[in-house]
Amino acid sequence: MTYRELLKAQAERLESTGNDNALFDCSELLGLAMGIDIRSGSFESALDGQAESSVKAKFEELCSRRANGEPLQYLLGEWEFYGIPIKVGKGVLIPRQDTETLVELAVSKCKNSEDIVIADLCSGSGCIALALEKYLRCREVYAVEKSEAATGYLSENVKMNASAIKLVMGDVLDEGCAVTIPECDLIVCNPPYLTGEDMERLQREVTHEPSEALFGGEDGLDFYRAVTRIWKNRLKTGGTLIYEIGIGQEDDVMQIMVQHGFENVRCKPDPCGIMRCVIGTKK
Repeated sequence: MTYRELLKAQAERLESTGNDNALFDCSELLGLAMGIDIRSGSFESALDGQAESSVKAKFEELCSRRANGEPLQYLLGEWEFYGIPIKVGKGVLIPRQDTETLVELAVSKCKNSEDIVIADLCSGSGCIALALEKYLRCREVYAVEKSEAATGYLSENVKMNASAIKLVMGDVLDEGCAVTIPECDLIVCNPPYLTGEDMERLQREVTHEPSEALFGGEDGLDFYRAVTRIWKNRLKTGGTLIYEIGIGQEDDVMQIMVQHGFENVRCKPDPCGIMRCVIGTKK
């Protein structure tokens, strides 16, 4: 059996489980098993070779795990976010394209500023902090995360990207954590925002991700209320707070920010037209 035939067989198997991206997923997993980047020309040319038994066994095992709902990103161990390689695995939220909207908004807002101080709350893998450090002129970037599992990946990503990000292990809902951070020009946060109802109907893949990075209280707004109240005191006057939000949460989150004295509060859609971020300025 050639690698091409093996790929076709496993893609059909994965498609039968309801995977709409079966060929892409299987190509990525075959490339991992073969040790070849699927975007290189050598991958295409290698597909007509006879499949080695060890590679075949590894590939089929990866496909079985994928068919059982394990996220592709976890199986690969790395995913790209805003052009930056990010290590991921069990215990940390997977970087998503939706979140690039937050980065684009922050970069657009602060692109003409220099020597800025940034705090990324609920940092997880550190993908947002790393992107902002790369594309803005920063003096300091702080990444705040309480999960030991997520912090392990965050530390790896800081090293892998030769970053100067300062990792702070702490709970963003703890006022004692907030006072350890200097006053910031920009605070960003992609908090847990799924509701109780959302958690009951998660897609199978998402159930592999840490629930503490997903569940935002019964109405999904617990973190927006607490983080706005606590962390507004760590923003400089004129500083910016940006949240990622869930579908349909824009009015509630904007109201929370207005109630805490933020000005110019508005929301921004992602490329699909879904309101994905809320931004405001501290008086």
